[in-house]
Amino acid sequence: MPGGPEFSENQLRAGLARLLAAAVDASGRAKYNIAADAGLHKDALRRVLRGDRSATLGEVLRILEASRTAPRAHLMLFLVCGSERAIDWLQSDLAEFFEEFSAEFPTALERLLGDQLANVKPRWAKGAANRVARLLSDHIMELERKDEFLGNFFAGEREDENV
Repeated sequence: MPGGPEFSENQLRAGLARLLAAAVDASGRAKYNIAADAGLHKDALRRVLRGDRSATLGEVLRILEASRTAPRAHLMLFLVCGSERAIDWLQSDLAEFFEEFSAEFPTALERLLGDQLANVKPRWAKGAANRVARLLSDHIMELERKDEFLGNFFAGEREDENV
């Protein structure tokens, strides 16, 4: 419901402040360095992190970038899933994957679907997301099997050399 409680200015500002404060804290960098890199006065950064001042979209992205996170991924996670998921994924390979995936997915859809792009139905989104996650899971399991095989193979070579 547009304009409902989840989209109120106070709720958005508070959630964004939690995300930005967590990103700044997780970075291990001094706040004055983050403020300088983000092009903000240190007092403005302090007010944004407390939720006393709304940050512009550019400021949010620059603060996340200065905090060494995947800025677009965390902003998208915040908008789609809320601040908790965005905070949980701070400074993780998963966030970087999400950022790359989100940037590449529209192009891949256009390339692979072509004229069928207009036939995509919103109700398919959940199933498609689960299928992509299953493909990733299978891919990771296959890589782990290959790593284990290669580890055993090279361990066997070392044993043969010692004999």
